[in-house]
Amino acid sequence: MKLYKGKISILMPAYNEGEKIYENLIYAYKIFKKFRFPFEIILIDDGSTDNTKAMALKAAEEHEEINFVSNVRNAGKGYALKNGFEHSTGDIIVFLDSDLENHPSQVGKLLKAMSDNNADVVIGTRRSKKLKAKYTLQRKILSFGYYLMIKSLFKLNLTDTQAGIKVFKRNVLEIIFPKILCKKFAFDIEILAIAIRKKFKVIEIPTTYIFSRENSLGRIKIKDVFDMGLDTLAIFYRMKILHYYD
Repeated sequence: MKLYKGKISILMPAYNEGEKIYENLIYAYKIFKKFRFPFEIILIDDGSTDNTKAMALKAAEEHEEINFVSNVRNAGKGYALKNGFEHSTGDIIVFLDSDLENHPSQVGKLLKAMSDNNADVVIGTRRSKKLKAKYTLQRKILSFGYYLMIKSLFKLNLTDTQAGIKVFKRNVLEIIFPKILCKKFAFDIEILAIAIRKKFKVIEIPTTYIFSRENSLGRIKIKDVFDMGLDTLAIFYRMKILHYYD
């Protein structure tokens, strides 16, 4: 696959993934190597308290395309990705969750969609009828509730803002990141809402998703859900009342 002459930076935030992170990094590396374009993988350790750092460094020592960045403390996915972007050198930036619930091979699918549609941002969606993701009832209710919330607040023509696989042209993030205030889970909606506000072309395509966490909400706690709702309302206030993003 050769869609771009430039370099691709894959940013993978991680928190307490343990020994699994080594396996995932090596697996992702082998997938991207097949694409035959210049790339770098940047693993951002968001203040893990287990051996995530050691395992990530082991992978980085084995392959020069794998790089490691560490946050001193657990600050959230948004903060981790912003930190990773500051260390990136690619013309195209990929956000990919390090648990690989979104298969790395799908990055090629998003890159092709970006090229074919002349899009600035491409995100995966798990809401396609063709997909067979198995979710618990609790997860379905929370997911659909949040979808309705952002649909009513921001009028976004997107079905899955929280998918863990997204592709951006670098110039988009250079414009957006200075305005980003959310550090945790509401980061996704903030970055997409700003992108659309700035008239960037944002599209979504169906992607395969494997829900692998043992508990119904993965690592998201009820407090996280509450905080995410408050952060989303804060984004609405900044956008519609303060016009902070204009």
